Amino acid sequence: MYSYRIEQALRAATILHKDQVRKGSVPMPYVSHLFATAIIAMDYTDNEDVLIGALLHDTLEDTDYTAQELEDDFGGTVREIVEALTEPQDSDTKVYTWKERKGIYAKQLRKAPQESLLIAAADKIHNMRAMVEEYFDDHGRFLKEFSGGLDDRITQYQDMSNALNRRLKSDILNEFNHVFTEYKNFILDVKKTKESNERY
Repeated sequence: MYSYRIEQALRAATILHKDQVRKGSVPMPYVSHLFATAIIAMDYTDNEDVLIGALLHDTLEDTDYTAQELEDDFGGTVREIVEALTEPQDSDTKVYTWKERKGIYAKQLRKAPQESLLIAAADKIHNMRAMVEEYFDDHGRFLKEFSGGLDDRITQYQDMSNALNRRLKSDILNEFNHVFTEYKNFILDVKKTKESNERY
């Protein structure tokens, strides 16, 4: 599923996120996550706007690219898709905690369009899978590199899972639920390690 618009989205994502890296022992360019999200989504749709939205789903949240620029470059549908996936941003009058941002994101999923829900599932599949693979044998590093309580992490992902399972009409849910189970088991293992260390 390659097109001129997807090529433009690939270029935009690469340029806009060019100085950003993912957490991990090897600082992978952030665009690796965006490409992975689009590839996962591609298994379940050939909708060009969805694939473009997957490539650009973090631009409004993590770059200075504006919603109007997104609409001008890729159209109103892509803007709507991405805005539904964008967590609230800090301002001079309000600073959001990790828990608040994730809670608002989960609420947005309850009314988001199907296209956004599919991208959300693909996004979380890659995030959870990458996290489990990266920190499976290094719970201590996970605790150092990620904020938010362990119980809060499961609760926030469960809220997202509830929204997706109620509303999303796609076979991607099977993969999402499988990976979410693995993620919950990983977090429980991290919690056991933390409690064991605190006892000694």
